[in-house]
Amino acid sequence: MIKLSNVSFSYQGQESGGLHDVSLTIQDGECVLLCGRSGCGKTTITRLANGLIPHFYQGNLEGSITVDGKNICDIPMYQIAEQVGSVFQNPRTQFFNVDTDSEIAFGIENEARPPAELIRRIEQTTKELHIQNLRGRNIFELSGGEKQKIAFASVYAMNPDIYLLDEPSSNLDMTAISELREHLKLIKEQGKTILIAEHRLYYLMDLADRIVYLEEGRITGVFTPAEFRKLPHNQREQMGLRAVDLKEEHPVGLTVAACPQIFEVKNVSLYYKKRMILEKISLNLKPGEVIGVVGHNGAGKTTFSRALCGLYKECAGQFLWNGKQQKSKDRLKFSYMVMQDVNYQLFAESVAAECSFGIKHPNQDLVEQTMDDLGLLPFRERHPNTLSGGQKQRVAMAVSMICNKELLVFDEPTSGLDFDSMAQAADLIKKLAAMGKIIFIVTHDYEFVCRTCSRVLHFDEGEMLEDVPVCEKQGDKLKELFYIK
Repeated sequence: MIKLSNVSFSYQGQESGGLHDVSLTIQDGECVLLCGRSGCGKTTITRLANGLIPHFYQGNLEGSITVDGKNICDIPMYQIAEQVGSVFQNPRTQFFNVDTDSEIAFGIENEARPPAELIRRIEQTTKELHIQNLRGRNIFELSGGEKQKIAFASVYAMNPDIYLLDEPSSNLDMTAISELREHLKLIKEQGKTILIAEHRLYYLMDLADRIVYLEEGRITGVFTPAEFRKLPHNQREQMGLRAVDLKEEHPVGLTVAACPQIFEVKNVSLYYKKRMILEKISLNLKPGEVIGVVGHNGAGKTTFSRALCGLYKECAGQFLWNGKQQKSKDRLKFSYMVMQDVNYQLFAESVAAECSFGIKHPNQDLVEQTMDDLGLLPFRERHPNTLSGGQKQRVAMAVSMICNKELLVFDEPTSGLDFDSMAQAADLIKKLAAMGKIIFIVTHDYEFVCRTCSRVLHFDEGEMLEDVPVCEKQGDKLKELFYIK
């Protein structure tokens, strides 16, 4: 049992993300979903339950946190890890090895298990989680979703009594989210306790026993799934919450002005170590188009996006701008990419400085307006690395508005975003499209596609299978692409 009694916590040097007089009891075998806007305190509760607060994160802590009756402050971290397994929002932060088998074995290896048992547990784990295809792989060559699967497998192999998951679906495609749901169902049937902080709610409605809503560090609502489903659509949105049923979401579509096509992708093929990844991709694009790129994790979506921007050079074919061939160095000059892991592109010491970092003669009025549009003004003096995952994502998106490039690529821009932030990001995309930018969005987020895109490209099995307009008439087809039944 996990019990928080009158807990208040404030991070050292920070004003947001803390908790105020929170009391919560999670029974053995219970699945509790934490939800609320970014920075409301969801992640902080998980850090209290796994001992990262106070053993790692410093701040002012009041109240008591117990796990099975023991005060978390008095338990060494290695003992907590035997009982409480954590899957973080960014799996890269919890990897210790360069190959998948070693990573899955890392936790149980530290328990001094004999080699024969290590091998047996790895085989059992990969079989039960259906990830045999990820065995023996280089971790650095995995997609974001595949990394998340390995992070979950490394915890599963240790067989803890309690699972803590922070935004586990943020980098997963729809099939992988369905698989994650089955994994959670499996451990719940095993009697495990699950505490999960999430913005994507729809896949947990049949699993959660209770849904805890937080607002500015306080618990302001506790619901059963049935009670939660009855909340009016508008009320959920006002609470900053995403959809509970994707079947009820419908594509709006983006109207693109009639104008000449200026960018052509002609018979482009991509390779990795001489192995074909994608073959003969051809597209014609005009200003103001917003193109969603969808497909399974590992289908080549990110590699294609990097090639568009000139960041990936193992490719054949042509990229033409106004009929003129553009080499990789040429594409680098007129394109900008927001990466899936934005930590790779945050360099400055404040949010305000980050929004204009590396930009010659930035328009300061535009910097201020963009920060305001994306809800970043309260964090303008904060160091980017102290922000939540969703807040970091918005900072990177702000730069895309300010840099004034013609071709913009966003790789999973809504991972870790609540409803408010997703809506703000959608508005930013629409503004960029209205300015005549060509925008590619690699995403698994059906809600976001419905709000922003004019067409969707479906990649799988080494090729572009479909190019589907986003409109009400194509609603059933789009749901099919996202495996919504």
